Amino acid sequence: MKLQQLRYIWEVAHHDLNVSATAQSLYTSQPGISKQIRLLEDELGVEIFSRSGKHLTRVTPVGEQILVKAGDILRQVESIKQLAQEHSAPGRGSLSIATTHTQARYALPDVIRNFIHRYPDVSLHMHQGTPMQISELAVDGNVDFAIATEALELFSDLLMMPCYRWNRCILVPRDHPLCQVKPLTLEAVAEYPIVTYVFGFTGRSRLDQAFNDRGLTPRVVFTATDADVIKTYVRLGLGIGIVAHMAYQETADKDLVALDASHLFKPSITSIGFRRGTYLRGFMYDFIQAFAPHLTRDVVDHACAINNKDDLEHYFSGIELPEY
Repeated sequence: MKLQQLRYIWEVAHHDLNVSATAQSLYTSQPGISKQIRLLEDELGVEIFSRSGKHLTRVTPVGEQILVKAGDILRQVESIKQLAQEHSAPGRGSLSIATTHTQARYALPDVIRNFIHRYPDVSLHMHQGTPMQISELAVDGNVDFAIATEALELFSDLLMMPCYRWNRCILVPRDHPLCQVKPLTLEAVAEYPIVTYVFGFTGRSRLDQAFNDRGLTPRVVFTATDADVIKTYVRLGLGIGIVAHMAYQETADKDLVALDASHLFKPSITSIGFRRGTYLRGFMYDFIQAFAPHLTRDVVDHACAINNKDDLEHYFSGIELPEY
C-alpha cells in the first residue's frame, strides 16, 4: 500500500468518481491513476469502487470505510508537513478560509489586512459559500478554517469555537414611516414587505423564529446571500431590509437609516472552526486570535483537549463574548 494510492482514491471520490478530472487536477495520467487504484484493490482483496465497464459508478460500502481511514492518514501526513515547516520556515506557508459573504465583506477585511502585513510570506486564500459548502470544504481538508453563523450542526466534525455575538438592523429610506415608530415592534415591521437573507445564511433562522414566536407571518418578497444586494433592492423600493448590523456603513449607506433591531431578535454567534487533529502553526493561532481576541493559544489548546460537545459548550459558556 502506497501513500500515493490513498491520495488517488481520495481525490477520485471527491471528483465525483471522474478519473479524468482527477488526473487533470493532480497533473498525472488517467491510466496511471486507474492502474494504481486496481493495484490497491488487488492488494486489499476488496473493491473500493463499483464499475460499469471502464467507468466508476459508486463507492462500495467497504470503500466508504477505507476512504474515511485514507482521509485520516492524508490529514496526518499534512500535519507532519506543517510541523516540519513550522520549524524550518515559521513565517512561510498558506492559510485557507471558508466563510460567507457577510463575514468576508464586513468582519474580516481588517483582520486579513493586518495578518498579511504581519505575515507577508503566508499566502491567504478565501472561499465563499453556503454553510453546507463551507462545512464540506473544511471536513474534506480543502480549507484550514471555517467561519460561520448558521447551521452549525453541519459542522459536527469540526471543533467550532464562538467568536462574537451580533444582531440585526432594519434598513429603510430616510423618509420611511418606520423611522417614527418608537419603540420599534415586530408587528410594525411585519406590516411592510421584507428584503433579507436566504434561509440558512447570516442568522436568518433567528429572524424567522422571532416572527413565528409572535404568531406573525412576514412578507419576505426578496432574498439574497449578499447584504450589498439586499441594500440595492431596499433602495429600489422593493421593501425594508433586515441585515446584520455590521453590514450598515454610515458613509456608504448614508441614504438609508439603520433602525436598531437588537431588542426584536435573539443575538447570533459567529464561530470559527477546524478539523480535530489539525496541526495549528503559529500564524494560524495568530489569525484565530486576531479574529476573536479571547481565543488565545491557551484557550484554543484547552478546547482541542475537550472531546465531549457538552463539556466544550460548558467551557465556552464561561467566556464572555464580545459584541460586534
